[in-house]
Amino acid sequence: MRALPRPAAALVSEAAGHAMARLWRQRRRDVKENLRRVLGTASERVLDEAADEAFSSYARYWVESARLVDMNPRFLLSHTVIENYDALLAAQAAGRGAIIALPHLGSWEVGGRWLSLKGNPMTTVVEPARPPELFEWMRRQRSAFGLEIVPLGRDALGILTRRLRQGRVVGLVADRDIAGNGVEVDLFGEKTRLPGGPAVLALRTGAALFPAAVYQRPWGYYRGVIRPEIEAVRAGGFREDVVAITQRLAHEFEDLIRAAPTQWHVFQPNWPTTEGA
Repeated sequence: MRALPRPAAALVSEAAGHAMARLWRQRRRDVKENLRRVLGTASERVLDEAADEAFSSYARYWVESARLVDMNPRFLLSHTVIENYDALLAAQAAGRGAIIALPHLGSWEVGGRWLSLKGNPMTTVVEPARPPELFEWMRRQRSAFGLEIVPLGRDALGILTRRLRQGRVVGLVADRDIAGNGVEVDLFGEKTRLPGGPAVLALRTGAALFPAAVYQRPWGYYRGVIRPEIEAVRAGGFREDVVAITQRLAHEFEDLIRAAPTQWHVFQPNWPTTEGA
């Protein structure tokens, strides 16, 4: 993928997306069930088409991830617009760190590369992948274009806390309860669990919490959106505050996902009622 010209890589990603949509039958069913929550009363035909587009978007994400380290900085900066970036800079100028909380949507790593080129590198947590060689490749790739990678685990919270107290940016993809210890929220009208990490970090460090997404656009363009800050203030018990802030984050994720539902890359059951379906 890194060696191919951009048009050829785009053709390969389209072919890979089409193949995945046909071969990963269980994942395709999971994608349809997740999209059913987002699209509401959509017909089966619409859901099938949306699932195909989701796999195409996912393939593009992986191709872009492979090519991002070699992407010309001027090309990326000229093809990427990040809305409301000034709000993040203002929080940092006030002596606060900044937490960017994202769903698995579009091409979030492009945003990380963009921040690095702006001299504002991001620290992020990554779920260990199997085989270990794949995780190591991902770590090297992301580190090469300016992301600091922290493996998900017991030491992650302490590292992220230090980075935020240093006034830096932490990016957290936070629409799946990977660790299994998340808080219950309402997401698209149904109860599920999301990680409480963004809320916990914001409450403990005073960092600004911004929901965000980076959308794939045609012809190699990207559009990032940083939503207004979610105020993280103590109003009751710590646990209750974490739940309340995470619920507000969930509603922000709903709006971000509705803007481009076929770019939502969640290929596992995301609500208890869809597990084992």
